[in-house]
Amino acid sequence: MAIPINPTRPVARFGLRIDPPQGWQVAVFRRASEPGDATHPILHACTRPMPEDRGDFGTGVVDLLGPNDVFVALLEYGTDVANRGLFERQGMPALAPSQFGPDRLQRYIPGLSASQHFFSTGGRAFCLFTVLGSHARRMATVPKAVALVRNLRVLDATTVRRQSLQQQGGTP
Repeated sequence: MAIPINPTRPVARFGLRIDPPQGWQVAVFRRASEPGDATHPILHACTRPMPEDRGDFGTGVVDLLGPNDVFVALLEYGTDVANRGLFERQGMPALAPSQFGPDRLQRYIPGLSASQHFFSTGGRAFCLFTVLGSHARRMATVPKAVALVRNLRVLDATTVRRQSLQQQGGTP
């Protein structure tokens, strides 16, 4: 499952690279799947320690957020849906306090606030889901999320495929 990463070091896995600001716990992983099923990378980052057992969109961790905490999930949906429909928007979203609301959570949790953005970059489709520990404090906590997302890099699909082939001993 998730591998906790030292928050002071850059993390690079599965074509995702993050150099987290001080005070963030970061994990980049893939869920186990059935043989033949595709798995895609998931990045979780939080300003508080995250439990090992948590859902893709933060179930098990967002309930623990304090008023100054932030949870960020970046989930890849693959190349087959990139640049189309829900994933037409290009580039990493720029977060702003006005994009957050209590009605944007998967399930209502009093006081919390969230934003959700679907986009493509480099031929890969993603969802950026961000949860704030307090809707009332969003003006103070959104800059924390912005600082994290600003340090996130996504390799294009072609480079990720080439690197994967090289690691498996194949030729690009």
